Amino acid sequence: MPENGLRYEVLNGQLIVSPAPTLGHQYLITWLVRALENALPSGSFVLAGVGVLIGDDEPIPDLMVATGPIDWDDRGVPVEQVKLVVEVVSKSTTLQDRMVKPVLYAAARIPNYWRVEINPFKGQLPDEKLPILFAHALGADDTYERTHRVAAGDTATLRSPFEFTVDPASLMP
Repeated sequence: MPENGLRYEVLNGQLIVSPAPTLGHQYLITWLVRALENALPSGSFVLAGVGVLIGDDEPIPDLMVATGPIDWDDRGVPVEQVKLVVEVVSKSTTLQDRMVKPVLYAAARIPNYWRVEINPFKGQLPDEKLPILFAHALGADDTYERTHRVAAGDTATLRSPFEFTVDPASLMP
């Protein structure tokens, strides 16, 4: 993160500047990283806030799961090694996290995309508690198909890219 606290990433050849994430956003990412690390298959690793190298683009998901080996001195992870990207939707990144990045990730054939909603949103179901995890897998037509919608207080076992059981409530204070 640069000294000014802003996040810079390249999406579709454009420089995107976002404000620093909130404490709740970062807390959720920290707990999700810990939970994923306990479920990772051998040879996989989880990283937060690192770029995915997709041609001239370098989107920075909130976290990713990839397989090695990688050059730990490189500025990002080659897209071929990325198995899962996760975006935690902030008020300032809503458009990119819900619409722009999933299309870019799918076109690059990243097998799994998860989106976590931490703020009330249009389409939230009555009595559905935040955070809500939306899990997607890449379909035959290179677009994401939703496999799970898991609200806080509910538990689901996701099976792609590996088995992972989660209640989104466990990710927030």
